[in-house]
Amino acid sequence: MRLLFLGDLVGRSGRNVVIDRLPGLVERWQLDFVTVNGENAAGGFGITEEICQDVIDAGADVVTLGNHSWDQREALVFITRQDRLLRPVNYPKGTPGRGAHLYTARNGANVFVMNVMGRVYMDALDDPFAAVGRELDACPLGQVADAVIIDMHAEATSEKQAMGHFADGRASLVVGTHTHVPTADHQILEGGTAYMSDAGMCGDYDSVLGMEKDEPVNRFMTKIPSARFTASLGEATLCGVAVETDDATGLAINVAPVRIGGKLSQALPDFW
Repeated sequence: MRLLFLGDLVGRSGRNVVIDRLPGLVERWQLDFVTVNGENAAGGFGITEEICQDVIDAGADVVTLGNHSWDQREALVFITRQDRLLRPVNYPKGTPGRGAHLYTARNGANVFVMNVMGRVYMDALDDPFAAVGRELDACPLGQVADAVIIDMHAEATSEKQAMGHFADGRASLVVGTHTHVPTADHQILEGGTAYMSDAGMCGDYDSVLGMEKDEPVNRFMTKIPSARFTASLGEATLCGVAVETDDATGLAINVAPVRIGGKLSQALPDFW
């Protein structure tokens, strides 16, 4: 199966690069399933129903969130009727929406996707490892699911790596989001799970994590806010990770970074 995961979509630039380029990638690479992290899609803070639908219409099979899930208050309402939008699975019981779901891929296979948030240097949600363990037990790879994708939305690379090893052999892909900078550690772990500490952002890299540079620099220098953070509107790079799985096991046989457009060095999978 051919899987594509795109990292945090930031503001209008990030939306545009995904909406413009994703349909062609789906066709050219014959992608079976696409996951996009959309928690920064609305001006860098949260997601609206209209934006969510635009990303789905462009080819995303599921949109994941993170610590900015509720920055746009309408998300608390529309997530209950949009089953292709996932918030972190380790939010407390009673939180609107869902954190994991089984979807049907373009090739008819069953793909189980979960969104989970780390606790190190972030808001302390419920234990992410216990939550992921429960979900993996409920929808095991190779039995119920033909592929399993885990979006680990976390600050600390140590926590992301620990999740990769925790789920190794039980997931097709464990990929980190949140820090907006693509890492160079894409690999297939010992048990067959593809892993990358951070997929990077889909956004303008002539920025500070997708935000216009002046205000973040000012706050680091003076410790005094002088304006709101605003998403940078320059040419964006589409960033993510491509994974090919073994149809017999659901485990990864190939993994590669994806970087298209913008300021970063370009990277494309060589196995499609």
